[in-house]
Amino acid sequence: MKNNKFLYSLKGMGYFLYPKFLGKYAINSKLQNIKKLKDDELQKIAKRVNYYCSFLHTCLPTTSNPSNLELLKRGSRYFFDTYEHMRFFPKHLIYTLKEGDINFELSSPSLCKSRPVLKDFSNNVLLNMDKIRHFKFFTSTPLVEYESKKNILFFRGACYQPHRKDFMRKYFNHPICDLGHVGGNESELNIWRKEKISIENHMQYKFILSLEGNDVATNLKWIMSSNSIAVMPEPKFETWFMEGTLIPNVHYIKISSDYMDVQECLQYFISHPKQAKEIIHNANNYIKQFLNKNTEDLISFLVLRKYFYQTHQIEISKLEEEIFT
Repeated sequence: MKNNKFLYSLKGMGYFLYPKFLGKYAINSKLQNIKKLKDDELQKIAKRVNYYCSFLHTCLPTTSNPSNLELLKRGSRYFFDTYEHMRFFPKHLIYTLKEGDINFELSSPSLCKSRPVLKDFSNNVLLNMDKIRHFKFFTSTPLVEYESKKNILFFRGACYQPHRKDFMRKYFNHPICDLGHVGGNESELNIWRKEKISIENHMQYKFILSLEGNDVATNLKWIMSSNSIAVMPEPKFETWFMEGTLIPNVHYIKISSDYMDVQECLQYFISHPKQAKEIIHNANNYIKQFLNKNTEDLISFLVLRKYFYQTHQIEISKLEEEIFT
């Protein structure tokens, strides 16, 4: 599950070596691959493309792109993950790239990692950015069977945000929890400080706390790919993982935003192990849609195609029109 940062950066730099004149052939090849998809595959892809890119037809306020070097300086992981797919498109196409944790609605259509959970439409167009940090999954057999895990809610993470501090104040000393702050020094945080442990060692516990940080909870993806259960309030923010489509007590154990029902919720699922294992099964199934790289690349390509089409910069095929509606 561990991602190699050196190889990731090396691969990212390699995208710059891709000859631009080959882009049109790559685009034509991808469009031909779309035509070969079965109807049910196409419907699933269309649903995700339109979820990620939902803004209405408009024109962009900018008329030129920053240089690749400038974008690289602003955030290499965000730029590499965008340019992996952008390299196929002509240089004259205009786009806006927003780096970092975007937890607010942008004023114009922009490519970004995150946004508030989708209501009707959004200017925040999602791509799978910073995926070396956010998209980690267990793909091997679980090390610890669910029945052998501890009936404890476990958490190790940075607790700078007010809502995370609130949880620590309420439950740090609770016997059903094993919580710890890992990160920088602050007087209040020091009393919660514990040693960082590996993701694999988290698997000793049935329940893993997944609280949002500046935007989404980084640990949610690997928890849902494991045989432990994510415990969290309903998400306020989402990424390529489509956190807004997760169903409470189907994909994760829902707790209230004031955290007052944590013990009650945990005790219920401790007493109902069959329902707990159903959540694990549902979460594992949800993860499967993100594991096929060819499909993920095709969806990213179509998100960019729709972005450029919706901003009146390209013409599209009849099939793409059907996908984008």
